[in-house]
Amino acid sequence: MRAMVLRSLAPLSENAEPLELVQLPKPTPGADEVLIEISVCGVCHTELDEIEGRVRPTILPIVPGHEIVGRVAACGQNCQRFSIGDRVGVGWIYSSDRKDGENLSAAFAATGRDANGGYAEFMVIDERYVYPIPPTFSDVEAAPLLCAGGVGYRSLRLTGLKNGQVLGLTGFGGSGHLVLQLAKHLYPKSPIYVFARSDREREFARSLGADWCGHTEDRPPSGLHAAIDTTPAWAPVLAALARLRPGGRLVINAIRKEASDREVLATLDYAAHLWLEKEIKSVANVTREDIADFLPIAAEIPIRVETQTYALENANQALRDLRSGNIRGAKVLMINKRL
Repeated sequence: MRAMVLRSLAPLSENAEPLELVQLPKPTPGADEVLIEISVCGVCHTELDEIEGRVRPTILPIVPGHEIVGRVAACGQNCQRFSIGDRVGVGWIYSSDRKDGENLSAAFAATGRDANGGYAEFMVIDERYVYPIPPTFSDVEAAPLLCAGGVGYRSLRLTGLKNGQVLGLTGFGGSGHLVLQLAKHLYPKSPIYVFARSDREREFARSLGADWCGHTEDRPPSGLHAAIDTTPAWAPVLAALARLRPGGRLVINAIRKEASDREVLATLDYAAHLWLEKEIKSVANVTREDIADFLPIAAEIPIRVETQTYALENANQALRDLRSGNIRGAKVLMINKRL
């Protein structure tokens, strides 16, 4: 099978072609696993974190990718949830202990970090971590929902937002444009303010119903009860904290922060950024329930998914575009076009 593999870690600025197109043996499913013939796989900022060593893969070489849509091609002898031909998806959670808090467990294993992921024509995974895809969405539309959507849903729940309270979104890429639509559906009376660095991102946010849009440092019409930060930088964190109301909560939806602007943390002012019982909460991974609960809600809305597609062999270009900030919606690799 064709696959893009990562063999070594380095900044993208030093190695612009970190992934290599190779032929690998098609995997065979174990007793509790399904074999998935992959149609498409989304490209996530976490892949950049893996490639550049902030989130180190536990094995090398490895096939990255964790926003996967395809069809069941074979089932292990113990499998009962799916049949051959079913359209399914896989997210960041590859396996865990299946207990409450499985996203925080030492047993947590990530797709494309601890086991081969979706930048390939086939993969195997325990069927308990596989999800049916609602017919509302095409394969390309569904791919970003498996991570950007699922972790965005978790982030929104962790804000503790109540209908009518003000929500801020910092950064407006693959996850932000899904969370905006989700919040509009779940909290219809809540004003939503979007902080984004480019005119294109702000225009996109307005088209999806944002009540106000501005630069990261701009002051919105009113203070925020809650905010979600999806950027890889530190400056938006301080800006969001400064705009929280007393008792407000900032949820950071990023598996790692980059070091390029870490010096801004030295400007943190306790009175302006943290006093009056403001909170910071991070998002760690997702659970099976996050993805399973989110997908039907996404179909009910239905969420509008903005995507840009690339051929599998052009995965490096997709990553470079993601690094450059050339983002509107989500980037998706086309793998098996016949599906």
